[in-house]
Amino acid sequence: MYYIWTDESDSTGKYYANFYGGILIRSEHYEEVLQRLSAIVREVGLEGEEIKWQKVNEYTEERYKRIMDVLFELLSEGKAKIRIFFRHRQYKAFELNNEQRRHEYQILYYHFIKNDFGLIYSNPKGKSVRVRLLIDDMPLKGPDKDSFLKAIYHLNDLMQFQKANIHIQNGDVAEVDSKKHLPLQVMDVVLGAMCFRLNDKHKERGIDGKRAKRNIVKERLYKHISKRIFELHPGFNIGMTTPITKKSDLWEEPYLHWNFVPKRFTKDKEFTKHHKKETAPYNLHK
Repeated sequence: MYYIWTDESDSTGKYYANFYGGILIRSEHYEEVLQRLSAIVREVGLEGEEIKWQKVNEYTEERYKRIMDVLFELLSEGKAKIRIFFRHRQYKAFELNNEQRRHEYQILYYHFIKNDFGLIYSNPKGKSVRVRLLIDDMPLKGPDKDSFLKAIYHLNDLMQFQKANIHIQNGDVAEVDSKKHLPLQVMDVVLGAMCFRLNDKHKERGIDGKRAKRNIVKERLYKHISKRIFELHPGFNIGMTTPITKKSDLWEEPYLHWNFVPKRFTKDKEFTKHHKKETAPYNLHK
């Protein structure tokens, strides 16, 4: 079985939006991963507290760095996988109708689950594999939630999933509380760090012109995480889809980014980091 915990962050950021993050653990590594993460959390004195990006401060900085070191050791050993998905706001989907815009969350989440972990490349021996999907606090209710769940279960009907013998059984998509799921918590720190840096939150200054101490601490933690990613991917670029050499890398790589770009889009330079204040023209890319 594959356990996948997922969460989402900024739906609208200064430059990047629609952040989704996921961490995958196979059943054969499940107990070891939980044991090692729980052990380091106890060791640094944070047992019983929720680990999350919003709690990064001078008190937690070094403790979080040690937790991240254990997480990235698990990634490098192939015992966990992390995927980060986001969308650059300069790429605006072309010709979307109102219904599609209203269901943006569901549509992007569906693509994230379908593609980002490379599930269809995970099972060359063809043995039946079950996927358990654990989603933190879905902002959906009623018919919207029902249609989203229906779309996720529809993955079972896709030829690629059937050939790979990958299955999401009824009841295996569940909404969870991150306070009770340590893998989700540590992934949140990585997701928060990426969102923080991509949207230049490390540059924010108060009315006194100074950077907040907490943002300085967060930048140091981001740099620590980034260093660990570079050990897995030399030349890693935070704002780009992580390059792969073969399709099976979508499954095999321990850490990947996906900068989602619609097939048809207009490009709005207002949301680029080097944009000047004058009005930016739209360019249609076919």
